[in-house]
Amino acid sequence: MESPPDDSASARSVAAGFLAEHCPWADPAAVQLVVTELTANAQQHTAGWWRLRLRAEDDEFTVELDDSSTRLPEARVPDFGGRGGFGWPMVLRLAGRVEVRRHARGKTVRAVWSRPAIAADPAAAA
Repeated sequence: MESPPDDSASARSVAAGFLAEHCPWADPAAVQLVVTELTANAQQHTAGWWRLRLRAEDDEFTVELDDSSTRLPEARVPDFGGRGGFGWPMVLRLAGRVEVRRHARGKTVRAVWSRPAIAADPAAAA
C-alpha cells in the first residue's frame, strides 16, 4: 500500500482485512495499533512517502513500513501535554520482534508476530 495523503485509517483497514483473510491467529487490535503508530509516525516525522507491506506465513505475520527518513525511531519520555512519546514504546511492546534498517531511500521498520504455540491436549497424552 502506498501512502495515502492524510491519514492512517486506510492502512489500518487494509491490515484488518488482510489479517481476517490470511492470518486469523494474529491479534488484530495489536496489529492495527502498530500499523496506526508506524503510519502516523511516518506522516509526522518524514517529508515524503511511506509504503506498508503485510506478509503472512505459516508461523509469522510481518508488518513492514518503509519511509523516506533515515532517522531511526527513538523512545522518548511520554508527554501528556500533546507532544507524543507513546507510540514507539507501544510498538515495541505489542510486536513480538521489531527491527529497523536504514537503506538508500530511507528506512524500513519491521514488526513481526509469531504464531502462538498450540497447547497439547491433556486428554491425548493420557
